[in-house]
Amino acid sequence: MQPAPDVPVPVVPEANLVPASDHLQRMADIPPSRMFLIKKNLAVYRERNPGSPTYDASQGDGGASLPGVPQEVLERAQALQLERGTSYDMPFGTQSFRRAVVEDYWKLDPASGLGPANVVATVGGRDALMKAYAAMLALGHGRQGDYVVVSRVPWISYNWGPYGVGANVLRAPGRPEEGWAYSEEALAACVEYAAGQGRKIAAVIITNPDNPTGHTLPPERQAELAKAALRLGAAFVLFDWMYHFVTDESPMDLNAFLGYFDAGERGRIIFLDGLTKSLGGSNVRNAHLIAPERVVKYIVARASHTVIPSYYSMAVAMAAYEMGYARASRTIVEPTNQSRKALRAFLQEHGFTFVLGKGYYAFINVGDWLRRKGWADSEPLGGYLAQEHGLAVVPGAFFSPDGGDWIRFSYATPVERTLGAAERLVEGLNELVA
Repeated sequence: MQPAPDVPVPVVPEANLVPASDHLQRMADIPPSRMFLIKKNLAVYRERNPGSPTYDASQGDGGASLPGVPQEVLERAQALQLERGTSYDMPFGTQSFRRAVVEDYWKLDPASGLGPANVVATVGGRDALMKAYAAMLALGHGRQGDYVVVSRVPWISYNWGPYGVGANVLRAPGRPEEGWAYSEEALAACVEYAAGQGRKIAAVIITNPDNPTGHTLPPERQAELAKAALRLGAAFVLFDWMYHFVTDESPMDLNAFLGYFDAGERGRIIFLDGLTKSLGGSNVRNAHLIAPERVVKYIVARASHTVIPSYYSMAVAMAAYEMGYARASRTIVEPTNQSRKALRAFLQEHGFTFVLGKGYYAFINVGDWLRRKGWADSEPLGGYLAQEHGLAVVPGAFFSPDGGDWIRFSYATPVERTLGAAERLVEGLNELVA
């Protein structure tokens, strides 16, 4: 029987209502990312030293520090947009985008069991992650308040993105001499810690190459850790491969990688990739998830009420995939690879302790200088280097307390800029303790 028109009616049946809880008023405030404020300190140096060059080694944006998306790709994307028009697309993107991801980019073998229905277009990596967190909570153990496991020194937004959708975040045990990489023992310790609070592991995030440290794991080691996490009871493992194409080796081969997993395990793994890093497309805002169909359906249903990706962002991706992604990304990948080699030699020559794998970043230990200056961590060093020496880096303390003795140094710049920034770092550290 329909309720009377003067009676309030909830949208869902009473059994499906969200439980009343006051936990929102007891949650910690989510701080804004300080990454967007770093460059302001460089303005102070420019005012004091007009005409003197500055160096931005804080960059996670190849569209700012390198040529970014090639004009040929942008022009092809514009032609696709004109052809497509400006009507709504589907919450997953378009079928043409899905096919391009499967056929042109990953070149997935039909035997992989993955196809266009496993692809979701998103508005950049953060959008993809937020949608994935929600799906992993709901479809895994079906509870809020469980843990998402990240590395001991994680990307800043890994600390807070899951928390915003009802997951807690647990930084796994790890040692600096190993690049804070996971181990099977560390994952087991996370499961035990969560169980002691009556919680479970909703997801483990494996980022490779890592941000912020640049630490890189071979495919077989990534697979070993993922299988261990699933075996220990993690509901899902998400592989963040946003930097994997920025390498002087081979990018990840998804066909080969899937061979490490059986059918049951494949139903619990998710992959994230996109244009932000390898194409310098930060402001294009295109990424994609490859996920089991139940995860895709969950995300797509909710995206239909929230955020739908723009066609132009997908057109840029399709144009780059159509060109051949190795060619399209060359203006980002090649200079970054050259800078990586030069920076490694520089850091070795000057006796630094550092982590430097693939991707964009070196993680450099500056603890000796901090202690001699009497600073507790690297946060004040970031302001000092920018304002006094015209060098922007990211203090490791921004990522977690375990990064307090470190800085993130981006080498996604031409070699001469990378070495100029490295020279400024040495100059600044020497003057700090002179």
